Amino acid sequence: MPAAGGGRAGSGPLRQRGARRPQGAPPVSALASRAPAGWRAALGLVTLLSFASRFHRLPEPPHVCWDETHFGKMGSYYINRTFFFDVHPPLGKMLIGLAGYLSGYDGTFPFQKPGDRYEQHNYMGMRGFCAFLGSCLVPFAYLTVLELSKSLPAALLTAFILIFDTGCITLSQYILLDPILMFFLMGAVLSMVKCNSCADRPFSASWWLWLSLTGVNLAGAMGVKFVGLFVVLLVGLNTIYNLWDLLGNLSLSLVIKTIGPGDGFFSSAFQSQLIGNNLHNVSIPEHLAYGSVVTMKNLRMAGGYLHSHWHLYPEGVGARQQQVTAYLHKDLNNLWIIKKHDSDTDLLDSSSPVEFVRHGDIIRLEHKETSRNLHSHQHEAPLTRKHFQVTGYGINGTGDSNDFWRIEVVGRRAGKLIKVLRSKIRLTHVATGCILGSSGKTLPKWGWEQVEVTCTPYVKETPNSLWNFEDHINPKLPNISLDVLKPSFVEILLESHMVMIRGNSGLKPKDNEVTSKPWHWPINYQGLRFSGVNETDYRVYLLGNPVVWWLNLFTIGLYLLIAISTAVVLKRGVQLTSEHKGELSRVVLRGGGQVALGWLLHYLPFFMMGRVLYFHHYFPAMLFSSMLTGITWDTLLKFFSQFLSPSTTARRVYGGGILTLILLITYSFYLFHPLSYGMIGPMASDPSSPMAGLRWMDSWEF
Repeated sequence: MPAAGGGRAGSGPLRQRGARRPQGAPPVSALASRAPAGWRAALGLVTLLSFASRFHRLPEPPHVCWDETHFGKMGSYYINRTFFFDVHPPLGKMLIGLAGYLSGYDGTFPFQKPGDRYEQHNYMGMRGFCAFLGSCLVPFAYLTVLELSKSLPAALLTAFILIFDTGCITLSQYILLDPILMFFLMGAVLSMVKCNSCADRPFSASWWLWLSLTGVNLAGAMGVKFVGLFVVLLVGLNTIYNLWDLLGNLSLSLVIKTIGPGDGFFSSAFQSQLIGNNLHNVSIPEHLAYGSVVTMKNLRMAGGYLHSHWHLYPEGVGARQQQVTAYLHKDLNNLWIIKKHDSDTDLLDSSSPVEFVRHGDIIRLEHKETSRNLHSHQHEAPLTRKHFQVTGYGINGTGDSNDFWRIEVVGRRAGKLIKVLRSKIRLTHVATGCILGSSGKTLPKWGWEQVEVTCTPYVKETPNSLWNFEDHINPKLPNISLDVLKPSFVEILLESHMVMIRGNSGLKPKDNEVTSKPWHWPINYQGLRFSGVNETDYRVYLLGNPVVWWLNLFTIGLYLLIAISTAVVLKRGVQLTSEHKGELSRVVLRGGGQVALGWLLHYLPFFMMGRVLYFHHYFPAMLFSSMLTGITWDTLLKFFSQFLSPSTTARRVYGGGILTLILLITYSFYLFHPLSYGMIGPMASDPSSPMAGLRWMDSWEF
């Protein structure tokens, strides 16, 4: 959080040590904090334009577009009180569900695939909510730049960049997490710079207000997507800077003051707390016995259930036997029967005595649906090198010695009983000595994109090679309550977030999905199809306004040159007025530096991510580059115009430069606005298309 400042006279950002001001003149810090005339009217104008551009043709198209199929569906889950799993934190989907509920949507639309028509279902409340938050980005950015630069033209240039960016408009008009994330992100940045401006009034009402709003917005950003951590880092670095600045204030004391469908992703204990889950308030036999029908869950986060099905491994992938995988959802193909390795008698016969499975026993696991045994051999696993393949083998339970497994409980002695749900067990293959495990790797299409199961010859105890028995069916045994498994709230919170993080890092692209690399994004290299493919379809294409994006990219390099030059000028003591020195330090180095750091923090980490990446991941960084463009060009034009005389000429050059940039951005938006608001007809490659001649890069597909 931004740190409180002291009240030492002359500690404002433009005041120099030992400098004297004329008697009767206002302090330089007061001049710096004075808002330009007309800023409220300009705020009203840009806010009106922002809302008009985001709500224009909002109902179109009246069918599911792109990721609405995910986030609309998840909003429905919340309305219907259905537990599900997603890789993102819950706040964004909860807000979408709330918006739908308050606007009369009943949660019954299935959101199965893009292109499904909404028909009579009320989807406008959810789209309208996202458009509202997306519209707020413009006034937030306007106020942020105004606070950092004290320049109305800089704030207006930033606002018009975002108003007329086709990408920002498109991303704001659909049921997505992005406008919600960016709302909280920009809210946090605005609150941070406003709190910084109150540093000379610590613990005042305005200081507390902006400090509290900073915290609320940071929590909101983290609650929507984990990339909200980047803005938390930005505010944290700002706080460190402020604290370091305060350390030099000798008037301050250093004494501290005191004032549903995703159930299977989670552990058995977690699931026992989910109403409607088969483990909730259920009673099952406590100890494992021969003849029991069970499911086995891998203890790795999102490791899945031991699973098999009738499909065989394809040619060239080990032995062509029945596939064994780990599956993340409840399914009848997860059921296995515990049998003795040397006997095939019916152990559920009421006349036969109960025999419990004990630590160190050699057992056979027969797949209930296909009657094939869990089997391994020295063929290589499909994906993990030097691990052995695991298959289903045999006919009606009759196989060979490669079907035998030694069951062992972690931390137990030979002969001890095995507890369902609570015992952590490993299965060691008798013939090869390898250990059954889930690698966590996703199989190709032939494996139904389920998780690879292998037998590892490396004896190393990790969650990948540990399992617990979850479902347990044996009519000959008494049942116990599962209340003994009840986890604490902290355990539930930690597990849910760890599962989301693992799921997020393991995302893979779907068929025909356009992925991209981080270096593609700033150059506007390739967009995303939101709706439609053919010329007869209603097409919406996510692509940034080219003039905006290329101007932003050029400005990043330009700002770096200006910042270095400014730092050298100030260090060398070049003769400048105190006003110019103060403005360069405050606007270029402090204000521009904060914004440039925000861009870096929201862009560079993607180069280190192993998950699948898409163009829309760049838009939080794009907000910072747009603010940097407003600040940089305003500073540059002011610098050049000060050499012109008379002052009327200087004002004309300065104002004309800002106006020229705004007109270029507006004209580019006029050319490319069909990308956001929809187009029907020939593709841009067709000379008869209204978009003909606008496909400036071959990688654009509209």
